[in-house]
Order: sequence, then structure tokens, then C-alpha cells
Amino acid sequence: MLRSLRSLPSAIKAAARSKFVLTTGAAKRFNHSNASRSVSRITTVVFLASATTAAYVLKDYQPLHAGFFSDDEKKKAPAKQEEKQEEGHEGVIMTADKGKICNSECDSWDLPVVKAVTTFAPNVPPPIERNYPVRLQVDMETTSKVMQISLSDKYPMWTFGDHVPGPFVRARVGDVMEIRYTNNDATGVGHNIDFHAVTGPGGGAPCLYAEQGETKTARFKLLQPGLFIYHCAAAPVPMHIANGMYGLVLVEPEQGLPKVDKEFYVLQSEFYAEESSDPNGPLEPAYADGIMEHPKYVVFNGREGALTENPLMCKSGERVRVFFGNAGPNLVSSFHIIGAIFDKVYRDADLISPPARGIQTTLVPAGGATVVEFDAIVPGNYTLVDHSIFRLEKGCVGFLKVAAQKGDPRKDVYAPGSMPVPCPGCKLHN
Repeated sequence: MLRSLRSLPSAIKAAARSKFVLTTGAAKRFNHSNASRSVSRITTVVFLASATTAAYVLKDYQPLHAGFFSDDEKKKAPAKQEEKQEEGHEGVIMTADKGKICNSECDSWDLPVVKAVTTFAPNVPPPIERNYPVRLQVDMETTSKVMQISLSDKYPMWTFGDHVPGPFVRARVGDVMEIRYTNNDATGVGHNIDFHAVTGPGGGAPCLYAEQGETKTARFKLLQPGLFIYHCAAAPVPMHIANGMYGLVLVEPEQGLPKVDKEFYVLQSEFYAEESSDPNGPLEPAYADGIMEHPKYVVFNGREGALTENPLMCKSGERVRVFFGNAGPNLVSSFHIIGAIFDKVYRDADLISPPARGIQTTLVPAGGATVVEFDAIVPGNYTLVDHSIFRLEKGCVGFLKVAAQKGDPRKDVYAPGSMPVPCPGCKLHN
């Protein structure tokens, strides 16, 4: 049973009533002195258990269990329900062991339950039409798979959902994101997920660490809108990211995003690899090259040719939005679309501030993201690049093809004097 607040030291009771943050897995570990040193005044209350339990994030001290409140507060709290909890796990938590959730007042938010619609790059889930928060259930899985990284090379990837990059998750600020994560990596390596969209230690990674065959479940309240990277953060973290374990979570603001005609998911990353001792085998990870920041490949959407063999498509006159992330693990991206000027740039994926206007190239750090919008005015081929342009030779190039509507070439905007002729062998325009 969860302990009553009245059984805890007075410093902890004061902290809980005053909207402080408690960072402990067992309340009994606290005494008056260390409790006063370990709390800081914020508007979020976080109760943590051990690494085998999930953090639960609450805004503005929402009551989860009557046992943690005074007599006056108990009147406002939901009725206490009988529940079972693992020995030694104390506090308001939700267990993540073996995918089971304890039957605590964590469920008393009384939010509608919605199964998330997820997509793989370059596709994006449809915009959110609702104007209320939900408990958004997201199923995620880790696998290991040898995948084509270029026409000539294969690489042993660690994936989320058998794809690199992993699934795109679309949520709304205020949603409670319930992650049900299963590690099906046949190599036997343990993994977890660090969500940059999550407020709390490790971005949720300690709650979700799973060995082969395990399932872990945790819930996180999404407090801030934005476009956020997620990635594996198991040791060694650089290797897990470099092997393909990353993706994007979009948290829409309450009012949603302006309507556009086309949305695309593009994620840049690097691969550090060397030739295998087996001449017929795939490439092998090159950790030393990662330390030196010398990638063999820099690509969009997981492999060379992902957006040249299968270009993004739209029609002239359409409004386009690109959700762009940079998983790194090392390099900063100078994201640019040749022939397009970004009408709006939500720098650093800031969906709260007014966007920048009329931008040619935008910097996206490793572990960061941006959202850009523009009108596809003139029909033709447009090229996505990292304008650190030598990376073109390492695979960092993609195409957006804009088809003419009703044969309109828009010569009032773009009027060649003769038939355009791409330069022979050019990777930027062919």
C-alpha cells in the first residue's frame, strides 16, 4: 500500500503541499535535512521509484492518490481503491515491470483513451482535430535488422519498428502519452527511449529500459508544444543513436497548427562504418570514427537515396510543411531546399513564438528539430540538402518534385530564356 502523507517527514509533506518536486523512489529515504536540499520550487510534481518503475509527471499538483494528502485534501481526492504494489516501491508511481501497470489512482485522470496513429518517413499522421487531451497509447518496438544504407553497402541497424528513422508520433499538448515499449532485438542488447518531449529524469529512459523480450510501460504528460527528437539512451549512447535508434514526436499546441496541403517527415543522421572482415558481409560500426566525427554516410531518412529514389511530391500552388529533425549523433545540419525560400521557420521547433520569415537556410543542431513552411509556386524539381555541401558526397540529398496544375509554368515568376539543361552527372539537379 502507498504510505500516507502523515507518515512522512514534515519537510516532505510541506514540499508536496507547496508544489515542490520530489525526486525519490522511496519516501523513507528522506530525512528533514536532505529533503530540504533536494527539492526545488516548480509547478510540476514528479514522484519517482526505482529504475524498474515509470516516472509519472503531473502538472499543478493533480491528485493521484488520496494517501498523499491531508484530511482536507482527501475530501477533494478520488476515492481510494484497493491496489497491489511491488514490495519496496513507494510513492505515486506506475510500475513498468513486464508491461504491467499498477491499479493506482494514476487512472483517475479520466481521459479518453486513443490509440496513436503513427507513420514512417516521409509520411506524417493526419492533423489532430480534437480540442481536449487524451491518454494517447503508443506501441513501440525495437528490432535489429541488416538494411541497405546505399546501393553498394548494407549496415546492421538497431531500429524502432523495423524502420530507420522510427515512427512519427503526433500528439497534443496536455495529452498523457502512454508508451508500451517492447525490446525484440535478436542480438540480446538492452535498449530504452529518451523522449525529448518528456519532462522528467532521462526523458523517460530509466522507466523504459528493457532487456530482450521485455515490455515496459510508462505514461508522461506532455507539457510543452514543439517537435522533439526521441532516441535510445542505453549505454553506450552514441552507438545506439548511430545505429539508427531515433525518430520524432510532434506535440501540437492547443490551437493546433495552421492548415497546409502537404506535410513531410525528414530526419538527417550520420553513420560511422567501416568495411567488414567478411568481404560479403555488411559494414561494421566504427566507434573510433564516431569519436573523430568522420562519418561514412550522412543521409536523409536512414539511407542514401531515400528521397532521390522516392522523392517528395506535391503540386504547384500547394502549401508545404516539412517536419525536419537532426538525430546526429554529431553534426549540425544547415538545412536548405534549393529553389525554395522558407516563408515560415519555427526555429528550434518552437511552436509558441512567432515564426521567422523569408529564410534561406536554417541551422538544426544534433538532437534538435525545426518546422519549415513554404508555397510550391513554380513547377519543377527542388533539392533538399545540408548546405555543408560536401556532405552531398556522403549521401545527404533529396528531391521535392512539384507538378504543374493545369499546365501553369508560372513564367511570371521563373522565365528561362531557353530549355533548362541540368549539368551532366550533377547530384543536385538530376
